[in-house]
Formats: sequence, C-alpha cells, structure tokens
Amino acid sequence: MAIQRSARGGRSKSERLERAARVAVRDCLGVGEGERVLIVTNPPEDVATISDALYRQVEGAGGRPVLLVQPVKGQLDLADPAVIAALRSGPDVVLSISTEKLGKDREALKRPIVGTRGRDRRRRRYDHVFEYLLSERRIRSFWSPGVTRDMFERTVPIDYPELQSRCAALASVLTAAAEVRITTPAGTDLVIGLRGRRCRRDDGDFTRPGAGGNIPCGEVFISPELGTARGQLVFDGSISSDEGAIVIGTPIACEVEGGFVKGVSGASESRRLRATLERSEERALRMGRSGDVPPARARLLARNAWGLGELGIGLNPAARIVGNMLEDEKAFRTCHVAIGANYDDDAPALTHLDGLMREPTIVAVGRTGRTNTLLQDGRLA
Repeated sequence: MAIQRSARGGRSKSERLERAARVAVRDCLGVGEGERVLIVTNPPEDVATISDALYRQVEGAGGRPVLLVQPVKGQLDLADPAVIAALRSGPDVVLSISTEKLGKDREALKRPIVGTRGRDRRRRRYDHVFEYLLSERRIRSFWSPGVTRDMFERTVPIDYPELQSRCAALASVLTAAAEVRITTPAGTDLVIGLRGRRCRRDDGDFTRPGAGGNIPCGEVFISPELGTARGQLVFDGSISSDEGAIVIGTPIACEVEGGFVKGVSGASESRRLRATLERSEERALRMGRSGDVPPARARLLARNAWGLGELGIGLNPAARIVGNMLEDEKAFRTCHVAIGANYDDDAPALTHLDGLMREPTIVAVGRTGRTNTLLQDGRLA
C-alpha cells in the first residue's frame, strides 16, 4: 500500500513536520550513508504522514528506506507475516510508527529465538524477532505507538543534552536503590523493590546498535524486582488497555501484593482495566490449548498479565497529559507503573499496560538505608 502525500495544513505546518522528522532521523538515530532503514506503519493519516516525512529525511541523510504498511494492530494482535519477514531481513534501523502496536510474532511465540546478551553471554529466549534484534544489538530503533502529528511536531524538537543529563542523574539513583516508595494525593502508597535491576533511559540517543526507545522520548524506567511490589496503586491520569487508552475520571485503585495486582476497584474505568487483564490472561491460556505456545509458557504469560512490569518517570518538557499514553507518560510531574510484561524479560506477558499517576512523591532507599527524594509532589527534587 502506498503512503499518500498531503499538502494540507500549509507551508508552516509542513515545515514543523519536516523539522521534527529531521531531528528524529539525524539527531536521535544518526542515520548514515547507505544504512538500511525499515519503517513499519499503518494506513491512518497521522502515522502515514509522519512515516512519509521520516522516509524523506532518511533519503536526505543518505540512508536506504523501505516503507511497509500493515493493518492496525492492537496489544493482542499478531503482526503481518510480511512485517516479521522484513525484520528478519537484517535492516540497520527499524522504526515502528503505529496507530497502536507493531503486533506479536507468531513464530517466535511458538519457538522462541535463542540469543546471548551481556558480558556473561547469558542465553536468553525472545518471543519477538524485534526484541531479539534490539537486545542482541543488531539494530537500533525507535517506536511510536499511538503517535499523532501534533504530538510529533511538538515533542520531538527539544533540548536533548538537558534531557539526557536529567535522565542520567535519575537513572543512577534508581539503579543503586534497594527499593522506592511512591505516594500520590490520589492515594497511591506503593513500595517496589529494585535490587539487581538497572534503570534505563529513554533520552533520545539511539545512535548505537542496541539503543532504542520511544519518540517522543523523555523518561527513565526500571523493571521491579520480582515479587517485591506491595501496597496500593491508584491511577488518576490515563491507562492503556487492549482497546485503546482509558482517560480516567474516577481513579482506578489496585491492591498489590507479592508483585501482582490482586484486586481492581473503582468505576467504569476499573472495569475496563480488569477486563483487559482478564482477556490477556485468557488469550495466553488459549494459545497454550491451541498449541501456539507450549503449555508451561502459556501459564507463565497468563500469570504475568497481573504482575507489575515497570516504574517510569516522565521528563519531556514539551509533553502534556492529553489522554494518549505515548505522550502522557513523558510529561513532567507524573510517574507511571505498568501492569504486565517487564523490560528485563524475566516476567513475560502478552500485554504491557502503562498507567499514569499525577503529582507523585518518589523516595529511593539505598542499600545502606539512606533515602533520596527524586520527586516531591511532582517536582524534581
């Protein structure tokens, strides 16, 4: 399917789009002469228009872009086989500019790809070829699930050295912490263990093989230590679901014990979240019954649908809370916790549902017991 170019919006709007695309391609990715760049997108206008601009900017940087369009894919959908084949063809750079998600890898879910990572060359199993390529440092990438043209134009051309400095400072403290305590005016009071976890930085520097993150970028994030999260989690901003973002009017309260959500309460928003968690669990079990994944793997995916998979802190100065999690989770004065798959690949699940909290206070506790306040009522301490 061809991407349709559009002149709507006038010269100034087109210039804003091209500027943002140029920053993404040249500053964030550092695309060079002859590099193969795979861009995967969907037909809706915003993502198609952004992808078209990225294609032009890759060409302008001397790269060799390929643009592939598939139908819109949700959290529980499979990617088109042509997308998986294109990923397996060995591009240097992969961009996913999607209305929702890239889509799951049916083949790797059934037969995980085995690789090694790190100095100890530890064997790892990957249930998506994209994760394999990125983690094994075969590609560099950014992905933009739910991106809009307005968001892309506003939040991409920012001060990256300043963002990278803030990300580095917070990541250092979180990596060294034994645990963090998060409290919010809405009622969150949650403790998350962090021993043995490394905080990651989505700071816009995707110039090295293995580097990747969102565009728009602007957060630090870390996987909870397994089995440690406990307390109450109250989402009062927005939260992802398998049917799109939920803009929260009545806060969603989750009781957390042993690293898992044990109860969800609230109004209609909480019922939508609970239904997504139940569908994620049941879809995993159904895949086990059908033979799409081994039964033991299916049970693991089902169980982890209810686990806490991420703590993140928003740091993009141009981001706002707009009811789109891609931007919401990057906004100042917020943090987010995800339910589902984590980023250390030792708690896989079919879904990863980011939920936003406003005005958090986050206190890191070091291994000696020393405390360090990262955010106080939403403000960087």
